[in-house]
Amino acid sequence: MKTYRLLLVFVCVAFRLSAQQDPINVLYLNNPITINPAYAGANSMLNAGIQYRTQWVGAESNPTTFNFNSHMSVLNDKAGVGIMVMQDRIGDSKSTSVNTMYAYKIRFKWATMSFGMQAGFTRYTSDPNLLTIRDNGDPSFNPIRVTNFNIGSGLLFKGDHWQAGVSAPRMLPASMSQSGTTIKLYDQNYYFFGSYGIFLSEKFRLRPSVLMRASPGLPLSADVSASLVVQENYSAGLFTRNLNTYGLQFIAVINDLKLGYVFELPGPSSSNLNFSSHEFMLTLSMGVMRSHDKVNKL
Repeated sequence: MKTYRLLLVFVCVAFRLSAQQDPINVLYLNNPITINPAYAGANSMLNAGIQYRTQWVGAESNPTTFNFNSHMSVLNDKAGVGIMVMQDRIGDSKSTSVNTMYAYKIRFKWATMSFGMQAGFTRYTSDPNLLTIRDNGDPSFNPIRVTNFNIGSGLLFKGDHWQAGVSAPRMLPASMSQSGTTIKLYDQNYYFFGSYGIFLSEKFRLRPSVLMRASPGLPLSADVSASLVVQENYSAGLFTRNLNTYGLQFIAVINDLKLGYVFELPGPSSSNLNFSSHEFMLTLSMGVMRSHDKVNKL
């Protein structure tokens, strides 16, 4: 475990001396509001959900992410409002963000377009006492306590059998000065995702999807997946991230509930931390207004 502890400390230092990135989210297709505020109210229902991801299970102080979100369509399904609370931890560092969202819908014959905005605050903290540090006087391990305001925007197109979106959840870079050194806390992340349903029969359809993420100074990242959807209630699929990480994802709709699970493993050349990652999702979707849909489906 000493080797893994040293590797994780290295990751934590890199995390603190470079821009913090958005947490990885494999189940984005079933809960796009986590990366795109334009999805607020897009499914014309009242929604509330939680999402949890634990990465490199078995490594000490491994990265974890918890997310709560709720959104619904309003104004006779012409707009949507939402709120999201997210906490991301890695080593001695933690960020907690709270955002509110608003989206407006414009309907065309071929699709519905939603434009969304979000605004909120992110609190960055670190506690070096959580790490085993050889040199306690190292200024790189001084505590951090800072709060920043941020805004984000997104665009979503939703057709009968497809959807596509582009977004920048946090548009304002954040940094701070410590011991004469400027530390970037966050840099922009830009997302593009798309999916399409290919009907194989009345009961089965294939749903390929792609998520691309770009951030200044980092290589372009791409998640590619394909799921088999059964009767709009169940789906199972495979995915890969940059051909370095591979995994399985499962989704089930049971009445008003939607449950999701992801099992993920790094490829042979992607990481020395050869541990699995897991992601869980639980959402409740209901039609509570006349303009709302009444059936929860994939």
